Amino acid sequence: MAGQTARGEEFEKKAEKKLAGWGLFGSKYEEAADLYEKAANCFKLGKNWDRAGVVYTKLANCHLKLESKHEAASAYVDAANSYKKISAQEAAQCLNQAVNLFLDIGRLNMAARYFKELAEIYEQEQDLEKAMDYFERAADLFQSEEVTTSANQCKQKVAQFAAQLEQYPKAIEIFEAIARHSINNSLLKYSVKGILLNAGICEICKGDIVAITNALERYQELDPTFSGTREFKLLSDLASSMDEEDVIKFTEAVKEFDSMTRLDPWKTTLLLRAKSALKAKEQNDDDLT
Repeated sequence: MAGQTARGEEFEKKAEKKLAGWGLFGSKYEEAADLYEKAANCFKLGKNWDRAGVVYTKLANCHLKLESKHEAASAYVDAANSYKKISAQEAAQCLNQAVNLFLDIGRLNMAARYFKELAEIYEQEQDLEKAMDYFERAADLFQSEEVTTSANQCKQKVAQFAAQLEQYPKAIEIFEAIARHSINNSLLKYSVKGILLNAGICEICKGDIVAITNALERYQELDPTFSGTREFKLLSDLASSMDEEDVIKFTEAVKEFDSMTRLDPWKTTLLLRAKSALKAKEQNDDDLT
């Protein structure tokens, strides 16, 4: 480890010396870039992630001097991958630099990929607002490049975070749009019942019985097979339990579904939120009688 770091420092010093000296236009930046790359590789092998990140950034600057934006962007990505081990903030800054360069040279697919990676960093940091923003940007670019599956994955993330942040109308709009887009696609149509369930759970969290009933009618029109699914039965049972203000019935409907199809943490969180609201409403009504 120490040996690799020492070698890295040696290459880095040579690169700095090369840049400080006189050279033909461009040649000194090319030679320095080669030395920085060797230095960064040594720091990586020595697991000296901070030094590797710094040197990859210097490498990116050399490429920018040479007007090689693609190589500069790739160096920023390498810097981000090193920083990920120690600092999410530094990694995000480098990825943003890379994305801007990929956008400059029209590499939209690459920009989308790293917007998605930025979103995942913020998701890990529990910064849902920023994660949502970057997943939206990634979805837009994937859509423009007609990478539909990746676009839908990003959109679903946006909808999930919107719901977690109690932005239910936004979440519902996205889920329903994905379902409409997927229903006529032979590969995606089987995912529609799950997407409609997500949208329906968001409607349940809004707590408007009329809106829930209208949504269920809409979902049956969109997918005529939906009314025969367990997903539809769950939403229908939850709607009637809310109409009757019956917390026990609500709980039983969730338990029955969960015994057949395990509810993921996102659905569980939202359903618990809806159940708490129903319980509070039931309690208030009891207090009034």
